[in-house]
Amino acid sequence: MNDNRVIEKEKNVYIEMDLSVDDDKFDFLSGISNALSNAESELEETKRQLSETIETVKKLTPECDKLDYALAASSGVICGIIDVFLVGKPGESPLGNITDKWLENRTKDFAKLCGWDSKNNSSASSAIKFLEKKFKIPYDQRGAGDAASFIFNLSPKNHHFKSLAHNPSLLGLFFSIVDQFANTSHFVSEGQLISLQEADGKFELRGNKAISKLFCGFVNWIGHLVSDASGSSGSKGRGMGVPSPLWCWANDIIAIKTKLRIPVKEFDKSVNNLALQIYEKGYDVRFQTTQGIPVFINELVVRLMYSIRRFVKYISTTKAEERSISLLWKTCEPFSNVTVKRMLTVAHGTFCLIDVGDAVIRGFITGGGYFNVVEFFLRLNIVGIGRLTISLYGEMTRTIKKTDLKNEAYLLERKADIINYYIEGLKLLAEIYDDSYLLAFIDDFKHSDLYMEAFDKSVKLAEKRNVPQNEILKTKEDIDSFFMVRNDET
Repeated sequence: MNDNRVIEKEKNVYIEMDLSVDDDKFDFLSGISNALSNAESELEETKRQLSETIETVKKLTPECDKLDYALAASSGVICGIIDVFLVGKPGESPLGNITDKWLENRTKDFAKLCGWDSKNNSSASSAIKFLEKKFKIPYDQRGAGDAASFIFNLSPKNHHFKSLAHNPSLLGLFFSIVDQFANTSHFVSEGQLISLQEADGKFELRGNKAISKLFCGFVNWIGHLVSDASGSSGSKGRGMGVPSPLWCWANDIIAIKTKLRIPVKEFDKSVNNLALQIYEKGYDVRFQTTQGIPVFINELVVRLMYSIRRFVKYISTTKAEERSISLLWKTCEPFSNVTVKRMLTVAHGTFCLIDVGDAVIRGFITGGGYFNVVEFFLRLNIVGIGRLTISLYGEMTRTIKKTDLKNEAYLLERKADIINYYIEGLKLLAEIYDDSYLLAFIDDFKHSDLYMEAFDKSVKLAEKRNVPQNEILKTKEDIDSFFMVRNDET
């Protein structure tokens, strides 16, 4: 016999289970023990996921104390002062003079690697002239004596900026390869992209096949950029170097829009003109390297202070026999943990506040009643702004991830509570329906004369099933009477 139903009513909640009766045996088709085992396994998995989620949230939570914040801000202030007084702007930069000399020496070193003989003439001009011949390109019109000076308004002071192939960007590389293959020269002037055909009648790109020509074109681009990093061979004084990678995109935007036939707006022209003006005042890749010095010092000092503090704490709180290199590195490592990243955000934010404040003040002072935009951007440390942007982006992504993980942890906690309630219910059912002993009364009826014990078991079973007291058969006479009535009815 199958599909009998055992229904338990408890606090208005109904639980229905399939009961099978076959050959004098009772069997619940829904296995409580199996359900309990599965629920406990699911609970363990949920607890494991919850533990991992909470641990990840901890890793995303900075553990900075007041001293950490104070040290980070102090580093930002010191580096901001360095930026104001030692970096300043092109032409008035003590650190810039050092950077110029360093890049000049690196240009000489590169020339020596390429075969330059410095015995007869060891000047930077000689090294640059050697590199210009070694890595000859067709787009080096300087404007002086060239037709380009009339057509494109080129001059020795601006041709490195206006010439797209002189820009240290991906688009600069693209136009360099195109110009070398086609013997052309591309310029951006007055918001327009201009192409000069047959730019150099003596130029010939080396290489027998397209691949070899492409490689030679790339090498020529790199070599010529190095030769121009410290100015041209005929430069007097500091010379005009390679444009700043963060400003030459003002050219790239106009070139891209022109090629895609998208109208160039006045805003694009204004930004391009601003970039050209600050370049002509000396804001090139050398000065941008100079701007990176206080930013690098700020980065280094903050990471160093973080490590020193954690090192001292580790030595003072860890017993000698428990110390290890791996644990020491895990405690002091100043790169991947969120605490040092928060300190860096504070340090670079403080640095940028001082730098921007100085640039704004100088802009008003030199503006003669107006705000001098050129002066502002000459003193604005773009490297520092870029580094702060990276830190703020990291803070934002970590905050979003942390919020999502907290929501996930809350749901996992709720899930664990629900599974616990479910397990408690299953245990209660297991206790109520544990009939392995009580259901043995059938065997007692068949093989034993101790029928009174069988009656007791049947009574207990009925009581567990919440059978009304007036309907329970408590004695053999009750059973006989029950079946006699049934037989009479039949």
